[in-house]
Amino acid sequence: MQDTVFVRDLEVRAIIGINDWERRELQTILIDLDMACDARAAAADEDIEKAVNYRSVAKAVMAHTEKGKYLLVETLAEHLAAMIRTDFGVPWVRVRVRKPGAVRFSREVGIEIERGAREAGGSS
Repeated sequence: MQDTVFVRDLEVRAIIGINDWERRELQTILIDLDMACDARAAAADEDIEKAVNYRSVAKAVMAHTEKGKYLLVETLAEHLAAMIRTDFGVPWVRVRVRKPGAVRFSREVGIEIERGAREAGGSS
């Protein structure tokens, strides 16, 4: 699969972190998603049911993140990747979770993970 549906800079306010104040105060989390797909059928028929609906994915990611109250960005990224692959039938996903201003003198920190396989029949 060579096609990729993406979402950039999805902004979510949620509880995340290990420090006491992070467990009490909402923080801004930025999420980027890349999802493998075959867009040909959706494009040919102009049928949203044959596409990866990025709006539905974004809403699900926001809801999952807001209710999660995670300690680590690594855990959030893993949960999001699993949810997207399972709930939206995406064979491969790249998830980047970023916390702006979390480290002094740095614009942002975070993690990027990839799960699944872009090509049919592969796995990881």
